[in-house]
Amino acid sequence: MTEYSPTDLAAQLKSGLLSFPVTHFTDDLSFDDGAYRKHLAWLAEYPVAGLFAAGGTGEGFSLTFEETDRVVRTAVDEVAGAVPVLAPATGSTANAVAQAKAAEAAGADGLLLMPPYLTEASQAGLVEHVSAVCRASGLGVIVYSRANAVLNDVSVAAIADRNPTLIGFKDGVGNIEQMTRTYARVGDRLTYIGGLPTAETFALPLLQLGVSTYSSALFNFLPQWAIEFYDAVRVQDRDEVYRRLNEFVIPYLDIRDRTSGYAVSIVKGGLAAVGRPAGPVRPPLTDLRDEEVAELRDLIARIP
Repeated sequence: MTEYSPTDLAAQLKSGLLSFPVTHFTDDLSFDDGAYRKHLAWLAEYPVAGLFAAGGTGEGFSLTFEETDRVVRTAVDEVAGAVPVLAPATGSTANAVAQAKAAEAAGADGLLLMPPYLTEASQAGLVEHVSAVCRASGLGVIVYSRANAVLNDVSVAAIADRNPTLIGFKDGVGNIEQMTRTYARVGDRLTYIGGLPTAETFALPLLQLGVSTYSSALFNFLPQWAIEFYDAVRVQDRDEVYRRLNEFVIPYLDIRDRTSGYAVSIVKGGLAAVGRPAGPVRPPLTDLRDEEVAELRDLIARIP
């Protein structure tokens, strides 16, 4: 059972950087429990506010229900309360509800609700979808607004009013007007999390809109660098933030943007580059080419 009430979890998550660990696979694409545990133990040595198991960077979209449960249970067991572990709720409403219940049974501390699979939906339908998952457990829920589930400010306010366990709003769109509207309407009732790919790129401007933290994929292979970048954002050290953007993030984006899906693949490429391989990505993603991993390794080596 979690030690975090939804209110406690909200306060914890807004206090620091968030990490979305990759999921380790063997060469035959099965879950590599031992390698995943070693990775989590390494990440937990750093001061992060929460670990999100089997999320987007963790290729949760490629996991079966049973695999997701195993990944979450492994994370809960390995981290052992050192930092809160949040589990995904994905797919259809029925599937997301089942995953919410399974996450609570596994001892997870909270939930990240992903967009429903494939179909478009009205705002009223999305409100019902999120509310059903919030009712399924006592865990704090963060809703991920992106893709086919972009919530407007009126819907976010309605969900927050109806569901006391809704604690967070993760923005995967980057629409400044909509984010401003949402924060203006809902205020500090929710914790706001930056969820765009390579979130460091947007961290400083989004801070002005109430987005107090973000999910860092770079933390997977550059944990100390990622913490230092977050610290610079929090004190609004523009010179340091832009120095680091020019030094590493923008050249990294140049590699990431070459192929669709590389936002995840490049993170495993980064782990290979620093000598902590996490195995291949699963289809439909593709791995970085060897020369791109070498390019990334050279880029990492140039960090002072």
